[in-house]
Amino acid sequence: MDRICSPEETYERVRPFLKTLGITRIGRQTGLDHIGIPVWCAYTPNAKSIVVAQGKGLTDADARTSAVMEAIERAVACDPFLSHKITSASALFDAGERVDLLIPLLGRQQPPPRATDTMAFAVGEDLFSLDRVHVPVEAVSLDRTLLNCRYWQSSDGLSSGNTYDEAVFHGLLERIERDAHVLWQVLPEAGQHSRCLKPEAFGGENVRSLIAKIEAAGIMLRMFDMTSDVGIPCIGAFLAAKTTLASRAPRFIDVTFGCGAHPSPERAAIRALTEAAQSRVTYISGARDDVFHETYRRPLPERLRRLFYTDPSRAMPLPGPMDLAGILMNLKQAGVTQAIAVRLSAPALAFAVVKILTPGLENPEGERRQRFGDRAMTASFAS
Repeated sequence: MDRICSPEETYERVRPFLKTLGITRIGRQTGLDHIGIPVWCAYTPNAKSIVVAQGKGLTDADARTSAVMEAIERAVACDPFLSHKITSASALFDAGERVDLLIPLLGRQQPPPRATDTMAFAVGEDLFSLDRVHVPVEAVSLDRTLLNCRYWQSSDGLSSGNTYDEAVFHGLLERIERDAHVLWQVLPEAGQHSRCLKPEAFGGENVRSLIAKIEAAGIMLRMFDMTSDVGIPCIGAFLAAKTTLASRAPRFIDVTFGCGAHPSPERAAIRALTEAAQSRVTYISGARDDVFHETYRRPLPERLRRLFYTDPSRAMPLPGPMDLAGILMNLKQAGVTQAIAVRLSAPALAFAVVKILTPGLENPEGERRQRFGDRAMTASFAS
C-alpha cells in the first residue's frame, strides 16, 4: 500500500550499496528474548552517529530490511549528498528566497542565530506549497563528530524508502507519531489512563498474533490511543514481565515502549508492538552505543508502573487519510502549515533518504534549547 516493493525486494535493491556505506554486518537478534518477535541489527563500525541500527517486523524479512534501512538512513545522514550554500539568512531573504532557521531545533545552551550570521544552508521542499526553503545544514546532518554544533542532531524525521515519495510519507508519519506521543506525555495521569485500549478491539490477524506471543511469554501489555488532533492513528505499547511489576525495586529498563503512527490503526499497532519488543532486545543485548550503563541502574518511575494497572476501555481509533495529500490536509486543519523535506541521498541511487522538518509539531526529548513547543504548552495548560 505505501511501499512499492516487498521487504525482500527492497533488501536486494539496497544490498549492493551496503559496503560503500560502511555497513559491514547484519545479524538476527530475535533469540536473545523469549517472545519471538523478529528483531535484527546492522553494524556500521566507523559511523559518525551510533554504530548499531535495529529493525523489527512481523517476519525475519521485515526485520532484516528494517534494520538495514535504518543503518542506511544514518550512514547517509552522517555524510549527506547536499548542495549547500555558505551565506546568511538576510542575504537569502534579499534574494527573494524562503528561509527557516528552525529555532525549535537549536541545541541546548545555543543562542538563536542572527539573520546576518554566516552558515551553511541546504535546500528543502515545502510539502504544502512545493516552494524551495533554505534550512541550516547542521539541523539536517547526523554527524556527531561536529564540534559545538548549533543544532540538536537527531534521527527524528529521518526516513528512507525505495522512492523519494515513499521516504517522505514515512518520515512525515514519524514526525506525527513523535508529536502525538509528547502530547500524550503532558496529559495528567487520569487522562493518559482513559486512553487505554482494549487489545481485543484489534481484529487483524497480525495484531492478534503479536499479542498472543507477548501474552504466551508471560509479558503484560498495555496499549494506549495516543492519536492527536492531527487525526492520524497513533498507538503506544508498553511491555513488562509480570515478575517485574511485583518486584520491590523494578528498573527503568524492565518496562519497554513502542509507538507507531499510520493511517491504518492495525498498522500503527503492529509498529508499536514490534518496537516495544525490539526495545527489550536492545536492553538485553547491551549493544546499542546510545544506551549507557547508567540507564540500567535507573529505577522505574511509579507512574510507569501504574500504567499496567489501568483497565482497558477505549475502542480502536478511526482510520486516517491514506495518502500524502490527505495527511497534509489533516496537518493543516490542526494548525500545522509547514512541512519541509530535505533529500539527503544522491538522486541516482536505488533508494531515497530524507529529513522531514515540521517546526510546528512537537519533538521527542533531547538536548535542545527548548523542550516543548506551543502545542505541548497549550495541551498542558488546557489539562
